[in-house]
Amino acid sequence: MEAISLVQRGNLQSLERTLRRQWRLGQNIVLCWSLDEHGLLVIFVPHYFLGNFCAPGRDGRVGAEDNERYVRSLISGCRRKARDELFAIAERLSAAPTFIKLDQPLQDTPPVIDGVEELIRRYGLNFVEGRGVLLFDICDFSLHTPFEQASQLNSLSYSMNSVYNKLSALGLEIHFARTTTGDGYYVWNRDTGPEADRLLFDFLVLTALDNALARAASRGKTVPVLRAGFHCGSHYELYQAEGVNPSVFSYIVGTVTIELARMLEAAQPGQLLVGDFRAGAPAFVAERSAGLARVLGLKMMGQSLDGLRCWLTGTAGGGEPRALAFRDKHGLAHRAYNLELEVDLEGEPLHLGLRPGDP
Repeated sequence: MEAISLVQRGNLQSLERTLRRQWRLGQNIVLCWSLDEHGLLVIFVPHYFLGNFCAPGRDGRVGAEDNERYVRSLISGCRRKARDELFAIAERLSAAPTFIKLDQPLQDTPPVIDGVEELIRRYGLNFVEGRGVLLFDICDFSLHTPFEQASQLNSLSYSMNSVYNKLSALGLEIHFARTTTGDGYYVWNRDTGPEADRLLFDFLVLTALDNALARAASRGKTVPVLRAGFHCGSHYELYQAEGVNPSVFSYIVGTVTIELARMLEAAQPGQLLVGDFRAGAPAFVAERSAGLARVLGLKMMGQSLDGLRCWLTGTAGGGEPRALAFRDKHGLAHRAYNLELEVDLEGEPLHLGLRPGDP
């Protein structure tokens, strides 16, 4: 990987300081930027601007939906724009570009441009059209003592960290991020794309297994009973203010997180669910059942993982998966699939997830 020179590091630090001042504790957000021979041009708007821009107005709902699609495309993926494109965006938004002068020109090289992109995302709002996300939910969390709650959250966190290390040892790097829900975690892969989603699903399977083994070996109520879900969908990503700086860790909210929350509201303790996502959950899970061969041989709680397969309830004999249809507290309809796992630990079989007929 090409290194960033000291001069360019200084440029990025100077840019970060300027963005922080213009950000004003979250009052403004950055939408996009363009390289200039003396620095760069950026478009700042107030944090409420995008909501107003996408609200129904003289053009009615059709115009609002068109504006929302435009904004989503603007804050998706690469935020760098050509100079003419940036001025066209500014004209449509009625927002004047801001010029940020730097002591030295920014080098148009991948490491430097990636550094600028990272800063722009941190001081902006980001949209991801499709990404796999997990939700781990601790059952009956509010019924436990504060000490037990802390112990259970720590146990779940340790299981995730342990699985991360195991995957890394196999050369499977998952750049996972998480945010707490209070009684669990949303987890996603910072990378996007089919392989990133496959790796996240494998992460779910191994975390559920690690949790089950830890619970079997534990005493008291220090290891949680989980319900968990995997779903793919769209979301927004933002960095909240912590003091005078944006946090290093991002938060996500959107269709995928809402669907996961509704799915797990209807889930039983120990149940694993997969959402009815666009790419096709049945085909995805069938492919992952074969793909899980890459993690065989791992040591889980000192035992060798000799066999591992997964399926959606209804497909074990070659049939069609049985979709679970339910309505949330708002009366909206949702669909999901029940996920089952069969594990072989040195000849000892273990089943995870709800079997048909389980209460």
